[in-house]
Amino acid sequence: MDDAARARDAAREALADVEPEQLREALDARIGDAAVTPGVLALVTARALESEVDLADVADRAAGVQLIYEGLRLTRTVAREEPWVTAPTAADIDADMDVLAADVLVSRGFSLLACTDAARPAVDVVRAFGRDQTLRDREGTDPETAAGLDRNLEVDALELAVVAGTTAVGGDPPEELLEYARDLAADCDGEFPPAGRALPEATADRIADISDRAVSATDS
Repeated sequence: MDDAARARDAAREALADVEPEQLREALDARIGDAAVTPGVLALVTARALESEVDLADVADRAAGVQLIYEGLRLTRTVAREEPWVTAPTAADIDADMDVLAADVLVSRGFSLLACTDAARPAVDVVRAFGRDQTLRDREGTDPETAAGLDRNLEVDALELAVVAGTTAVGGDPPEELLEYARDLAADCDGEFPPAGRALPEATADRIADISDRAVSATDS
């Protein structure tokens, strides 16, 4: 099983008991179409740092990162489109479903990370998202600033992914690894690759190299 399929399956499994059925089906469809870059990066990071790691043990962490990102991304979309204003009758039910779906995605993501060392960083991601969206909505915010605040979500999601992957194998990510996550997000320019693609092929080698240099610097 490749990393994208593993991350997607783990996210779907975490939502398998959601009721009612209509909501569960909506969530499943959303995960099926989602870009799983955050979840994949968590898996790639863990394997790059510990080649023998059992990815089944990391899958829940990857799913947690993915669900939190997808829920916040959906929240951002609803806030930007304001469906109750632009189509106040026909779109009401769909918009209400999106808000409920976003809440479920984030809460399930938190539950998967709650007993891990990524729990606090996950809380920080959600808090940062709230601050950014509040600043974005202030009167007088120019379009360039607003776009930058929106893109912070992708940056924070990939930082959380490397934290989840690194702590899964018993360590903390060095600052250079967090910087690399930020660079990956910048390359995506606020939109992760479509569902069939996730990360550059050299990502695992780059993460391993960063980790090796961090260990060497600590030992010297």
